[in-house]
Amino acid sequence: MNHSALMSILIFSPFIGFLINGLRFRSQKANLSGSIATAALFISFISAILLVVDLAGMPEESRKIHVQFFEWIAVSQFKVNFAFLIDQISAIMILVITGVGTLIHLFSIGYMHHDKGVTKYFAYLNLFVFNMLILVLGDSLLTLFVGWEGVGLCSYLLIGFWFTDKEKAAAGMKAFITNRIGDAAFLIGLFILFTTFGTVNIQELNALAPTVAEASWLGAVTLGTLFLFIGATGKSAQIPLYVWLPDAMAGPTPVSALIHAATMVTAGIYMIVRLNPLFIMAPNTLMVIAIIGAATAVLAASIGITQFDIKKVLAYSTVSQLGYMFLACGVGAFGPAMFHLMTHAFFKALMFLGSGSVIHAMHEEQDIRKMGGLKKYLPITHFTFFLGWVAIIGMPPFAGFFSKDEILWMSYHSPLGHVAFWAAGALGATMTAFYMTRLMCLTFWGKSRVPKSVHPHESPLLMTIPLMVLGLLSVIGGWIGIPHVISEVLPNHPENILEHWLEPVVRQIPNLQHGEASLEWTLMGVSVTLAVISAAIAYHFYVRKPEVPVQIAKSMGPVYQVIYKKYLVDEFYYGFIINPLVKVSEKIWYYIDVNLIDKTTYVISDVVRGGGSVVRSLQTGNLQQYAMYFGLGLVLALSFILMR
Repeated sequence: MNHSALMSILIFSPFIGFLINGLRFRSQKANLSGSIATAALFISFISAILLVVDLAGMPEESRKIHVQFFEWIAVSQFKVNFAFLIDQISAIMILVITGVGTLIHLFSIGYMHHDKGVTKYFAYLNLFVFNMLILVLGDSLLTLFVGWEGVGLCSYLLIGFWFTDKEKAAAGMKAFITNRIGDAAFLIGLFILFTTFGTVNIQELNALAPTVAEASWLGAVTLGTLFLFIGATGKSAQIPLYVWLPDAMAGPTPVSALIHAATMVTAGIYMIVRLNPLFIMAPNTLMVIAIIGAATAVLAASIGITQFDIKKVLAYSTVSQLGYMFLACGVGAFGPAMFHLMTHAFFKALMFLGSGSVIHAMHEEQDIRKMGGLKKYLPITHFTFFLGWVAIIGMPPFAGFFSKDEILWMSYHSPLGHVAFWAAGALGATMTAFYMTRLMCLTFWGKSRVPKSVHPHESPLLMTIPLMVLGLLSVIGGWIGIPHVISEVLPNHPENILEHWLEPVVRQIPNLQHGEASLEWTLMGVSVTLAVISAAIAYHFYVRKPEVPVQIAKSMGPVYQVIYKKYLVDEFYYGFIINPLVKVSEKIWYYIDVNLIDKTTYVISDVVRGGGSVVRSLQTGNLQQYAMYFGLGLVLALSFILMR
């Protein structure tokens, strides 16, 4: 089968699944609608594998599959094709999106089985994946933006899926509006780059990137990339636009696994890595990205320590892990950023689905204070969740260890790095180990706090099979990116496959030198040791001495309350931005819309209607009256003539 046919199947198979389920959206047959949606995405996954195998067989310098369907826009010299590109970067994305996405679809069949809107849910899920594929495969920023907006729409539909609940509907709206702010900035960045380079084709933009880095904050490349990054802060939930993601837990749990682990929230990182030659030439933008990423990683991790909703803990963990990826991009470590994107998709999708299994077993209960001791009731869920836990806290040789420590090393060693970036990353990793261990303890270990009316039970195979596959990937997923310092001491010196794979399309930042192995080992040892100590403290607090955390929280007083209330960021936004904006809008509406525009139109309509009434009064149908009007008109005409 040729590349054009495979590309069509890859992209449009989920869309066909959307159409089939969309036309029968009132059906409540979960097995049928779920099977259609899952099969559609599995076909895409097979197509992705075949395309990536073909790509791997090509010469390194020309690994590229480009398929053009038709000419989309042609205005004078400006042309945009509806075309798609698979190279080393997008190859990783399509495998993650379709592979992990298929497992999430399969899990959803069991999780959403009794929901009345199950067919509509699967239609939305397929449509979401279709748009995500357009985003990562589009060969131009305009095509990418179509997918960018498409996943924004689908996230609104899925997060607010249970829209009869006002809070859930509001969460969907919050996600939609917050992302629109970032999208406006993305468009500004796109226009700046287009006016500068005369193209929106991604390959052409990368080829036209300057050879000398811009020093000015007002340079075209700096401004363009900076606005694109603001767009990424919305889509990938970074300061200041991260506030939508924790509330997005209002949607069904598999939605969280799909949107917040494997797909939409990684779009910002993908976009920056895709345009890495441009971003390298804008060091000021990279500095901003690194600062925002490091700050977000620490801020979100600190909030995660205080949350009790199992999904909210994972949500803030996602925001924090995305901060690590942006930190990597900011110090020029684009390869490690993609590496962590991939491993994070494995263990975070696993943990979100695991939380769904727990919620299913607990009859929709999400408060971890009402759990504990679930290990004996949910053995498969516990074991797979355990694998995700050791992966996310960075224990060797699990997937998260290799990608996280690559980021920490580059945040210190890179010419764009700094010891402060490493310290922020290490602090975030330490807090991650604490709150994720806390989650394990309060959910699966220690004494049971499950209400007597609840009888936990293991999930069916449709839900546990995806957990087992993702658990395996959380173990071995990082082995394709073993750092050189580790591979040198292993038998046969395994190659860093991922680094070699990305090398032709990820440009190296200037002046990057090989670091001292002893220093890298030391920093690695420090981060792992901090994680182990932090996890041990959390275990001691929440299993052996559960009264201690309560005492510590009370002793911290208002400080704890501020962190528990998420630093009052939402309250600040409402108090100083949203509510004042609403009040100003109400004033503008009252004085401009009601008193000026409406009243002006009313006066004009009254004048026209009054004039019409006068004219209408002359049309009586009385012939004598008409003869009189005719005579008067004749007299006036003769008078006018005689006066001249």
